[in-house]
Amino acid sequence: MRATAVIGANFGDEGKGLLTDYLAAQDPAGTVVVRFNGGAQAGHTVITPAGRRHVFHHFGSGSLAGARTFLSRHFIVNPFLWDKERKELPDLALPMHVDRRAMLTTPFDMLVNQEAERFRGNHRHGSCGIGINETVERCGGPLATVVADIDRPTRLRELLEGIAERSLSRLEQLAVAPSPFFLEMVRSEALVASYLELCDQFRWAEHLVDGPAALPGFRHVVFEGAQGLLLDERHRFFPHVTRSRTGIHNVARIAAEVGLQELEVVYVTRTYLTRHGAGPFPTERPGLSFPDPTNAPNEWQGALRFGDLDIPLMAESIANDLSDTGGLRVAPYLAVTCLDQVPGAVPVRIADACGLPLGYSSLGPSRDRVTTWGRLSSSAGPR
Repeated sequence: MRATAVIGANFGDEGKGLLTDYLAAQDPAGTVVVRFNGGAQAGHTVITPAGRRHVFHHFGSGSLAGARTFLSRHFIVNPFLWDKERKELPDLALPMHVDRRAMLTTPFDMLVNQEAERFRGNHRHGSCGIGINETVERCGGPLATVVADIDRPTRLRELLEGIAERSLSRLEQLAVAPSPFFLEMVRSEALVASYLELCDQFRWAEHLVDGPAALPGFRHVVFEGAQGLLLDERHRFFPHVTRSRTGIHNVARIAAEVGLQELEVVYVTRTYLTRHGAGPFPTERPGLSFPDPTNAPNEWQGALRFGDLDIPLMAESIANDLSDTGGLRVAPYLAVTCLDQVPGAVPVRIADACGLPLGYSSLGPSRDRVTTWGRLSSSAGPR
């Protein structure tokens, strides 16, 4: 079994979906894509060589190539956004495998998240407004919800009642005055009924499993990361980060569960930097801009920000991540995307500056524009 982890080297939006799609297309029937962190706040764009475009949130970015998806225990399931995406992908024939230990977002997590971010005004954290932070925060206590609770609808309803009450005290803790809309939604039976119905649909549509035991049955396991190393919850840019371990940390723990010992790690970067949402951006350059239809301006994160590639920060972040392999034997590489947007950028030089061999490069947004490079040294030509 071959295993590859695709990890963003910066603030996200590096091309992880493109690389995952490319890898999956090499052996679709034998590949499973593992979502190992974050949740539906990920937006991984895949454009097929035929021109079909989809932004992945729950389903693995190898889905259009024909690969299966496994949502690990480190993933955060959002039934509302799962339902929306499932309807956008009606031709997917096979269900996802979903670890019953995966956390489960409720509508009340989303409401608290959105209310708090609005209240922060010009001091926003950069939240996507879909309840990631609140889900993680709540699941550390007695009102934790996991996918296994979907099999116990009576118990899940009881938890929802407690979570609705908690949401009021949570806003008080955050010193946020609840809006009339928030108060109406917290007391809405229709909202609870809709959520429970979607949970039931999720239970029947997907394959709920007890852990990652099915992974060794595939020839290639592709771990698809969400966000980037500079958004890891333990990064010094806190609180302008995501509540997730965005690097190799979770991958190592899943690998230990299935006895995986070797891993190829591909750190992905554009030829420039982007950041969506508030927070530090040391090399931001006002006026710099490239077309990006996936990251359109929105209520929660505003407009996409652009800047110059920060190689020292990227190299530091990668080195820190490689110190957390959990005993795995790791072969790290760099992938450089968006070479078509910065004429003259030399991917080998970028990789050399990071101290890594160049693994992949891309001259466009679809898998037919990706080049695989030699594995012996960063100066090797493409193969």
